[in-house]
Amino acid sequence: MDIAAHIRQVKAKIADACARCNRSQEDVRLVAVSKRKSSALIDQAYAAGQTCFGESYVQEFQQKAKEVSAPVEWHFIGHLQSNKVKYLCNQVALIHSVDRWSLAEEIDRQWGKLGQVAPILIQVNLGAEASKSGTTMAGLKDLVERIAGLHHVEVRGLMTLPPWCEDPEEVRPYFRALRELAGEIARLNLPNVTMSELSMGMSHDFQVAIEEGATLIRVGTAIFGPR
Repeated sequence: MDIAAHIRQVKAKIADACARCNRSQEDVRLVAVSKRKSSALIDQAYAAGQTCFGESYVQEFQQKAKEVSAPVEWHFIGHLQSNKVKYLCNQVALIHSVDRWSLAEEIDRQWGKLGQVAPILIQVNLGAEASKSGTTMAGLKDLVERIAGLHHVEVRGLMTLPPWCEDPEEVRPYFRALRELAGEIARLNLPNVTMSELSMGMSHDFQVAIEEGATLIRVGTAIFGPR
């Protein structure tokens, strides 16, 4: 598997999407989704210039964080249980998947022990799918307003995992909805809340996500192959 070639192909598609919507490539960050992939593959990707990696399982992340010696930036993108938060403390640059008050409260408590602030994204379940995590659209505003009162958490934006559609164009309304929700939250001018990040788009639809404002795209299969 030529991971370096895969990364070049993904970056070329990022450049094409940015050109279509008059955005700078620097405004879009590639998060290589490395869950269920070996530390050796992460090392290969890093050698090819990829620095940011997304993990979904705490125990797996802990093991890789020990094995990968390169100065990579780790993001946690999966469903997170409150009792596992302590294992991420001071280890990840961004948590994409905060979907409830109790989780935000525990993140605040754990980062507070170190006197630090945890950057987080709020996950929104736009498709109202029972199989996926995320706060509802209706519950988003109240959740963000509560989290804004915490001292050791900073809300940087929103994340979504929309329903699977073979045609990326069918997913576009979900990406657009997340961008519009971010605009609504930004206008509230809440403390400790900025809407600078939109985490959306995966291997098959990230170009559409970029056209709708994604700043973080989570790409696994197009880099590492099928899981």
